[in-house]
Amino acid sequence: MSYLSRENAPIDSELWEKIDSEVVTAARAALTGRKFLHIYGPLGIGADSIRVDDSQSVDEAEADGLITTKGRKYVQLPTIFDDFTLLAKDLESDRKTGYPADLSAASYSSETCARKEDRLIFFGSEANGYEGLLTAPGIHKIKRSDWGAEENAFTDLVSGLEWFASNSIYGTYALIVSPDLFMKLQRIQPGTGLLEIERISKLFKGNVFSSPVLGTQKAVLVCSEPRYMDLVIGQDLATAYLEQKDLNHRFRILETVLPRIKRKEAVVAFE
Repeated sequence: MSYLSRENAPIDSELWEKIDSEVVTAARAALTGRKFLHIYGPLGIGADSIRVDDSQSVDEAEADGLITTKGRKYVQLPTIFDDFTLLAKDLESDRKTGYPADLSAASYSSETCARKEDRLIFFGSEANGYEGLLTAPGIHKIKRSDWGAEENAFTDLVSGLEWFASNSIYGTYALIVSPDLFMKLQRIQPGTGLLEIERISKLFKGNVFSSPVLGTQKAVLVCSEPRYMDLVIGQDLATAYLEQKDLNHRFRILETVLPRIKRKEAVVAFE
C-alpha cells in the first residue's frame, strides 16, 4: 500500500488527475516563499529530518579521540496538511450527467496549505522550535520609516543593501512586504515621474513580492542564494485518500517542508 493510500479510493484515475491539477494550480497561485527561495528536493516522504548548518561555523572538531561536526544540527521536517471532503452524491451525479466535478473544496484546501507553508517560512513555529525569516535570532533589524512619505521606503531598503555589502552578502536579493505596505508603494515619487514600486522593483531586478501571511506593517529583505537559505521539501504537495465517511470521500493535502536559514546576516527585517 502506498503512503498516499490512493488505491483505497473508489474513484477513477481521471478524477485523480483533475484533483492533482486543481491542487497544484491553486497552490502555485497562493505560494510566495517558493518564488524567491531555492528548492532543496523533493527528497521523498521517507526524508524525516535534514541537517541545518551555520555556514560560517560548521567544521569538524576532534576531542577525546572523537571527531564531531560543530555548527550543525538535525531538524525534523514537519508535515503541513489540510483536509477536504467531496460528497459522494455530487460525484455520482457528475458521473451520470457528464458534468465536470466541482473541486472547489480541493482548491480551498490547497490554498490553506500554501498559507501554512508561507507562515512557516516567515514566522517559523515557536512551539515546535522552528525559525522563520522574521523570527530567527540573529537576523538584522532596521527601524522602518513611514513608507507612505517622501523617499523613506527607498532609503530604508538602500540601508538594507548597505548592511549586506558590509557583511559580504552578495547575490540575488528579494523584498517581501505585507499588502498594506505594498499599496503604500503605489504612488508617484516626487521629481521622478515613477511609482515608488517601480524604483524599488528596478533596485531588486523585479524580485518584489507581497504576501498576506505577513499581516500588516511588515517587510523583510533577503539575499536568497542557496548558500544563505533554502526551502527543503521532503514530500511535495500531494493529495492522499483518508476514508469514506457517511458515504462521502475525505482527502488530505499534505507536504513535508522546512525553511533553512544558513546565515542570519542574509536577512534584514524592517520593524
